[in-house]
Amino acid sequence: MTSTTLLTLARSSPRPAGAPSGAPVRGDQRSYLRSLVVLDTIVLTGAVLVGYAARFGDSSPGGVPYVLVAPGLVLAWLASLKIMRCYDDRVVGYGADEYRRVSMASLRLAGAVAIAGYVADVGVSRGFLAISFAVGTIGLEVARFAARKRLHRARSRGTGWSRRVLVVGDATHVLDLVHTLRREPYAGYQVVGACIPDALLAPVAQRLGDVPVVGSFRGIPEAADAIGADTVAVTASGELTATRLRRLGWQLEGTGIDLVLAPALTDVAGPRIHTRPVAGLPLIHVEAPEFRGSRQLVKGFVDRSVSLVALTLLLPVLLVIALAVKLDSRGPVLFRQIRVGLGGREFGVFKFRTMVINADALLAELASRNETDGLMFKMRDDPRVTRVGRLLRKWSLDELPQLLNVVCGQMSLVGPRPPLPSEVARYDGDVARRLLVKPGMTGLWQVSGRSDLSWEDGIRLDLYYVENWSLAADLSILWKTVGAVINARGAY
Repeated sequence: MTSTTLLTLARSSPRPAGAPSGAPVRGDQRSYLRSLVVLDTIVLTGAVLVGYAARFGDSSPGGVPYVLVAPGLVLAWLASLKIMRCYDDRVVGYGADEYRRVSMASLRLAGAVAIAGYVADVGVSRGFLAISFAVGTIGLEVARFAARKRLHRARSRGTGWSRRVLVVGDATHVLDLVHTLRREPYAGYQVVGACIPDALLAPVAQRLGDVPVVGSFRGIPEAADAIGADTVAVTASGELTATRLRRLGWQLEGTGIDLVLAPALTDVAGPRIHTRPVAGLPLIHVEAPEFRGSRQLVKGFVDRSVSLVALTLLLPVLLVIALAVKLDSRGPVLFRQIRVGLGGREFGVFKFRTMVINADALLAELASRNETDGLMFKMRDDPRVTRVGRLLRKWSLDELPQLLNVVCGQMSLVGPRPPLPSEVARYDGDVARRLLVKPGMTGLWQVSGRSDLSWEDGIRLDLYYVENWSLAADLSILWKTVGAVINARGAY
């Protein structure tokens, strides 16, 4: 999720004959979209075959020619995906809208088939349709997820399909936007050039960081054409008035180049943003974050219920870990440490002991070897960690007792990590906003790199969660936590 909100103002129409050359549709983009069509076709064909086999088995249904119905259903499903713009390059590869559209395309087709079958009194098996749609919808979502992950990995390596972006604005805002987009390369925005005001241009070639300055506000379309950009991202500038911005949109018509706005609005998730036309102006309404209310009650109920079930199922594992900790080194099995939770209230967080019993006394001797740039102490080869402790930390098994804290209502399954009182004492006003929600066993920090992240990036992710939390986001983070634990990224 990029922290910067990119609002598409206009989608340029297909390039007419004789129009400027513009930005052609790139081969890697076409290849990815074609692969999605092929992947969807395979999934849907498989779903229809599963539906047929599950409903009829080895028997031969009479009356209805399923040899024609099955291919027709697949083609209709693909058409529904196309109509719902599930192959739009502005939708695929990032954000929840792709999954939402795939689900809506399947649900609408299912409804249409049900109505048509009832009106026409066609004897197609309801069991066949129900199984096919259930398997197909789930299969499409899983296939899209797998395709997206592969695309994200390719983008992170610099080889996947990405939009080539020309950033337009004042130098400071251009640098801010470039930094934000490069922080998450998997989003697919590759900055290839910048245009800045005339007053900032020098007689020799300029660069903003490593981004070449390719022109001024007077020749934005020409600059985009020259560097092969397919997107112009406009950020803040006093010289880009509403009139000039409107004319820029006109100039980009027919070139195949998208025009997007990047307002100075960071770390706000899409569901909190609503664009409303008022007196011809697209005003952006930002809803206040929600820290109380029914959603919080539901979150608390889900947290406690899931934790209670998890404790019951994991009891044998917890007993084995407890025995290993006891046999490995002298000291208690559980380690209880005072942390700070919701509203600044202190509580004791439970963990399996992974260090020697005098670890706190040894901390002062190791302070100069801290490997983080913030308030926490992190050391990759901490001599205080026991042999069993290293294994527990690698797989985050030492944190399983925190399920007790969740059941007691002191923590949540997902949220910012609970800080130490000594850390909170040094918080400034911004960082203190982490205490507006319950701390969590996992969170954006943990699934984005854990100890490999800088203090600044970790705090940014925690604050993003505080401002934009949702039950859907919690489920996504819990799912990603499984991968982060298996890969042991940043665990030490």
